[in-house]
Amino acid sequence: MADENAVTIYNNTAISDPNKKNSFSMKVGLAQMLRGGVIIEVTNVEQAKIAESSGACCVIVIENVQSGILRMPDPGLVREIKRVVSIPVMAKVRVGHFVEGQILEAVETDYIDESEVIGVADEDHFINKHNFRVPFVCGCEDLGEALRRIREGAAMIRTQGDGMKLGDIVKTVKNVRKVMGDIRVLSNMDEDEVFAFSKKIGAPYDIVAQTKQMGRLPVVHFASGGIVTPADAALVMQLGCDGVFVGPEVFGCGDPYKKARAIVQAVRNYSDPRLLAEVSSGFNEAMARFNVNESSVQQFGAARAY
Repeated sequence: MADENAVTIYNNTAISDPNKKNSFSMKVGLAQMLRGGVIIEVTNVEQAKIAESSGACCVIVIENVQSGILRMPDPGLVREIKRVVSIPVMAKVRVGHFVEGQILEAVETDYIDESEVIGVADEDHFINKHNFRVPFVCGCEDLGEALRRIREGAAMIRTQGDGMKLGDIVKTVKNVRKVMGDIRVLSNMDEDEVFAFSKKIGAPYDIVAQTKQMGRLPVVHFASGGIVTPADAALVMQLGCDGVFVGPEVFGCGDPYKKARAIVQAVRNYSDPRLLAEVSSGFNEAMARFNVNESSVQQFGAARAY
């Protein structure tokens, strides 16, 4: 008998389930709505309004603390932001903390990010995301990790770079290239080689076979970590990502709306160098604030999420 949580009907770009019998495929469809967009981290209502006006497809609410353990944001803040913006609202929970997930689902958060960066509540177990109606986002650094999270019920994957070094995109690019490279290798394999490859990367065979069939991850794939310029955003898009996460440092420049809008435009027009040159102009002063150093990390919080 087929696994109720496995989706086996596809087109070239997304998981599809024409009969709408599979709740996972419906959550994947909701995540597909964010494709080609920018998700911006916010800590208050004012930042959420700026993100929405700049064209962000979603805001992700984070806890505003300078040190210590990061947890899910205040549910009251999530409710307040949902009242004032019309775009989807995402919020974070610690890895394995299914009660934080239950609370955010109860306040009608649109998406939940099980973030390994903000903290780990359970060292041995991730949340069983099939138990939730809300689509979940999970991070990865390689293909095997991505496919394991999808088997657990993640409807969206973010390839995670270094969240501690502001403006440092090197790890993000490395991990995106690694995921994309492994998918290309998988796509060119003979069918009888897929079993060994699944074992090598520690991922379920059926999800690996689906990835081979589609030639990409079976769910929406964003990049996260160090993306602070339009050029950074366009780079990961050209490498094959479906969108980007942008951290709260975008609000540390002189004109946060202009900066956020430029990144949104870069994601939408990532293959147009002339437009990228236009939207990248005028940020030299702002970029000085994103230099990777100790003081900048302290300015925006030592425990950043993206």
